[in-house]
Amino acid sequence: TSTEAGKTFVAALIARSLRAAGHRVGVYKPAASDCIKVGSDIISEDAAVLWEAAGRPHTLEAVCPQRFQAALAPHLAAKAEGREIDAAQLRQGLEVWSDHADIMVIEGAGGLMSPIGDRDFVADVAVDMGYPMIVVVPNVLGCINFTMQTLIAAACYGNGIPVSGIVMTHPEGFEGDESRGTNASEIAKRSVAPLLASVPYGAE
Repeated sequence: TSTEAGKTFVAALIARSLRAAGHRVGVYKPAASDCIKVGSDIISEDAAVLWEAAGRPHTLEAVCPQRFQAALAPHLAAKAEGREIDAAQLRQGLEVWSDHADIMVIEGAGGLMSPIGDRDFVADVAVDMGYPMIVVVPNVLGCINFTMQTLIAAACYGNGIPVSGIVMTHPEGFEGDESRGTNASEIAKRSVAPLLASVPYGAE
């Protein structure tokens, strides 16, 4: 539903589970900002987490081919470095995985309607890739609204983005939030997509 919702955490859990079940798992994040510089390399920490969870398939470069340092939307982070997001590569970067994986786990950037290029939202890339989506929502006050808005956007965008379900995360620092006791049941009651799991903080 948003930045810091726990997308990498959940995607890594899924990749690790699929790998344990005997699948060759590929992981892909079309673009990432707020990356760190290690020597001459720009590293996406999210991509590194996904790569490790999947058992280091292919290369870390292939996991996230477009990486930028500024903590901005990817296309703005690119501009800050005098570069541009490659809209074609956002989609075509998935092709290099065809010989390396039987199943792909793809992580978006921000929420569904977050801009990922000058003309693209995350939703545009999701439509073009055609994969079913899992919505990751943090269990905090307001998450019912964020979840419903995401599901409505998915249903209305293009010809609709199929949603397999919802996974709820439990970020730290919200222990006094009384809504945490009812958010999951309210979302399950109101959503057409099923609530697949409610994942405790730090779960393995």
